[in-house]
Amino acid sequence: MSLGDEPGYGDGSRGDDGGYGGTGQTRTRLPDRPGDVYGGARRGRSSSRSLVTVVGVVVLLIAAIAFANRGGDDSSSSSGTGNAGGNATKTSPTAPSGQRPVDTNTGGIPTGFAHSEQGAQSAAANYAVALGSTSMFQKAGRHHLVDTLYTSAAAGRLQGPLDDAYSTGFLNKLGLDAAGNAPRGSTFVSRTIPVGSKVEQYSATDAKVSVWYLGLIGMSAQNSTDPVTSTWKTWTFELQWSDGDWKIVTDSQKDGPAPVPGDDKAATSDEISKVIEEYGGFTYAR
Repeated sequence: MSLGDEPGYGDGSRGDDGGYGGTGQTRTRLPDRPGDVYGGARRGRSSSRSLVTVVGVVVLLIAAIAFANRGGDDSSSSSGTGNAGGNATKTSPTAPSGQRPVDTNTGGIPTGFAHSEQGAQSAAANYAVALGSTSMFQKAGRHHLVDTLYTSAAAGRLQGPLDDAYSTGFLNKLGLDAAGNAPRGSTFVSRTIPVGSKVEQYSATDAKVSVWYLGLIGMSAQNSTDPVTSTWKTWTFELQWSDGDWKIVTDSQKDGPAPVPGDDKAATSDEISKVIEEYGGFTYAR
């Protein structure tokens, strides 16, 4: 996977949001997991044609609720198998293509992906990063993300229920104020780090892409009772080619696959806050 070094998909609750990423490109290994372990990024399963986007509201919150309550289950699954792919090489179906993902963005979110299998995979990976950011916990950022990444029909059904779901009471459970901001001296962390992607189905009008990722979520503070921890998930997006770009129709998540944890020493809250401030995210390319 080739990656572009960016200022990250907005750890907005820090008060100095660096945006959602840019278009630079490098090839790199993803960072090792921090020491604390969490059941972090979100979402469960959407089903039923009429309720699919509303159910999507619920799955957006499942892991965050698990963080707030230190429990919960995010165990829904997606079906479908198909061609692995979207790459130009025959040597390995998982080799990165090296092709630049996008040259444009909408309000800081990478957009304008290629009308191809590779473009659909790049879109899914970057959409996972955007939807896994702290901007989802702030109303303006959440509205911008949903309006930009989902089809207009899906976005219209999602916005109201999402606002209800991200209530003041829910945000308080996460240690955030009513606007989604962390207390002074604390850093709220929510990041999604894609490890790989796979095409489940593809046509010129629709695509189904799964993204395997590491998620981080928690409150970094001296006396935090819910430190930043990690989880492994697979996020499946059903995409539609609409208005010259890939848009999300619906999405779902399932747990794992998770590797065996290493013996890394857990970082202090100060160390976590420092790296979140200093290390930006990437624009991901298939």
